[in-house]
Amino acid sequence: MSAVELVLDRLQEWYRSQCDGDWEHSYGVKIETLDNPGWLVTIDLADTDWEHLSQPRTIVQRSDTDWIQCEVAERKFIGCGGVSNLGELMELFLGIVK
Repeated sequence: MSAVELVLDRLQEWYRSQCDGDWEHSYGVKIETLDNPGWLVTIDLADTDWEHLSQPRTIVQRSDTDWIQCEVAERKFIGCGGVSNLGELMELFLGIVK
């Protein structure tokens, strides 16, 4: 299994474990593109074991195309990064909720 498949499997399992017949109707996982270009990932933590978690913004700027920013605030994981940093953002989230 590749690293990408492993990260996706772990994210799917986390999402599946939150789905209780109610949570998934109000909350979820959003992966969007940015125009600079890059990724924006928003994952709801409301009504989960991590809803009271808070993490200050982390910024890693390696180059104009290789960068990430993420934080946990207001019951959400919010991460953004360069066009090739989606996997890294997913790994950061999964590290928080493991």
